[in-house]
Amino acid sequence: MTAPIRTVEGLREHLQWAIELEHATLPTYLCALYSLEPGTNDDARAVIGGVFIEEMLHLALAANVLNAVGGRPVLDSPRLLPPHPRRLPHSDPSLTVSLAPFGREALETFLRIERPAPPRGRAEADGYETIGQFYAALEQGLKALCDRFGEPVVFSGDPSRQVRDTHFRHSSGRMIAVDGLESALAALAEIVDEGEGTGRGEVWDGDADVVHPEQSEVAHYYRFDELRRGRRYGPGDTATTGPTGDPVTVDFAAVRPMRPNPRVADHPVGSKIRVAQDEFNRTYCDLLRELETAFNGAPQALGAAVGGMYRLRAQADALLQLPDGDGQVAGPTFEYVPAVDARPTIGLREPVTSDGRR
Repeated sequence: MTAPIRTVEGLREHLQWAIELEHATLPTYLCALYSLEPGTNDDARAVIGGVFIEEMLHLALAANVLNAVGGRPVLDSPRLLPPHPRRLPHSDPSLTVSLAPFGREALETFLRIERPAPPRGRAEADGYETIGQFYAALEQGLKALCDRFGEPVVFSGDPSRQVRDTHFRHSSGRMIAVDGLESALAALAEIVDEGEGTGRGEVWDGDADVVHPEQSEVAHYYRFDELRRGRRYGPGDTATTGPTGDPVTVDFAAVRPMRPNPRVADHPVGSKIRVAQDEFNRTYCDLLRELETAFNGAPQALGAAVGGMYRLRAQADALLQLPDGDGQVAGPTFEYVPAVDARPTIGLREPVTSDGRR
């Protein structure tokens, strides 16, 4: 059993891990989304795109909790973009993610990422087997520290650094400003519920569906399960019954054959693929810096940063049209580019050191 969180500084460290964990899901979901042939796989596109947006929400929620306890969210750091395949940050070694096109193997990876915690699964502050168990450790740490030191000591952060629902309106999930234990626990619950459901065997995440507000929204794990099983969850369905609703259509053949886990170093300097990959990485790292700015005192910048994630689409589309041998095409590598090397398309505010700190 991993050691519990016993200090405020330890809590801040683990909340930074939560930010890195939520970010680590983004590249693998984006590669699968980019690989779908245009005009096909509408159901898969809606599921992966919706989950991606909600992972961005989770990133902001984790940053809110860290800011509320006096921490400083870091996104501009090489440790956020290690080579793929990779472990999720501080997870059990079996919990790995890759950059790969959409397919049955990628779908199994998504299900593994979002897998609900087992019944009576213990909280795990490090080496966690499921994301829910990691967040359970954060919840325990928050409660224990507030009992020991009092809420005013634990929640010492500047309220102006909070991202609020006026800054993030891209999801049916709740953007929660954190000002104490109750709101912090609500923010962590929102993250877990959207991923694995609101309770053991419960497939719903507690929010209204963004496309059909009259319906409840299915949690991430079960949305991916719908793609795997080819059927939607309907009223009365549970994890035990499985989905019994309308059919879901998935065409695993209508996918661009992106080379898995590409690296910039796979191609010579100046080659067409490497130039395109470098450009994508500069844009992506610029966006990480913009997100860090948003989470460190300028929350109004979040809308522009989230919109910028979609500007990557054109660069990814160009990459996935470049032949890369063996019947495959090129893809984005999601490698870190320091600010000194990045083209300032978004407008960097301050120089950034090699460890990602200003």
